[in-house]
Amino acid sequence: MFDDFEVQTIRLAQFDVRVRIGGSGPPLLLLHGYPQSHVMWHQVAPVLAETRTVVMPDLRGYGGSGLPLVDSAEAYSKRAMASDQVELMGRLGHERFEVIGHDRGGRVGYRLALDHPASISRLTVLDIVPTADMWHAAEKQPADQLREWHWNKLARSFPEPEDEINRDPAGYLFPDGSPAISGYPIELHPEALQDYLAAIANPDVVHAMCQDYRAGATVDRAHDEADLAAGHRITCPVRVYWGERGDLPKWFDVLDVWSRWTVDLDGAGLPGGHFIAEEIPRELLDVLDS
Repeated sequence: MFDDFEVQTIRLAQFDVRVRIGGSGPPLLLLHGYPQSHVMWHQVAPVLAETRTVVMPDLRGYGGSGLPLVDSAEAYSKRAMASDQVELMGRLGHERFEVIGHDRGGRVGYRLALDHPASISRLTVLDIVPTADMWHAAEKQPADQLREWHWNKLARSFPEPEDEINRDPAGYLFPDGSPAISGYPIELHPEALQDYLAAIANPDVVHAMCQDYRAGATVDRAHDEADLAAGHRITCPVRVYWGERGDLPKWFDVLDVWSRWTVDLDGAGLPGGHFIAEEIPRELLDVLDS
């Protein structure tokens, strides 16, 4: 995987970030989701790097990146993670760049566009709606479903979810080699799965993932609701793609939700589930190159 890409460790103000870089041309930041690392882009990044400088970091606490100086849910807010990306891209000489984010990375992406509008030329998010909208919809579900929803389970107080995962990280997050939150099994590249399993064998990574979800249930939601109340919108062009076989279109009219947040919006459903970049890379590349 990743021929002609270089892995670097770059020191940010609070921690070291593992980042893989390749290609040439306008800068493009790719942000991964849970429970993965930047390796999730292995099928699409080489094609994108034919015309772009592709930068793929592991989010704070995830994969091979380090931990923030302060251990709190606020330290894993998408606002904090967005600031990491501005710092990282600045260190690499990129003051303005395009962003594509999946899952948690998509949440960092739209926070980047809201908090740092001068830095973002275009935003693409994969299989998400904003965090506040997700919580509002989830809280309308039956109590037993809400209790078992992975967002809710991972946001429980320390150390309950950490202990549950750490008893068998691979079995909890990747049963039978497929992400547990997928609605149906998907085939992961063996090297990608190896990278994910190596990361989650570290209790610090598991804790970071839980802190990420605790942030989603508290500070991230509050930031979203404050932006909505103030009438803030994302001013750069936004593209939204989602998996037609996933849960998102069962809960939402996805473009209608995003229309409250944007001024320049496009997007569509794609014939896959949640893990678009690993399930249907060719279909994703077709829309990204359009």
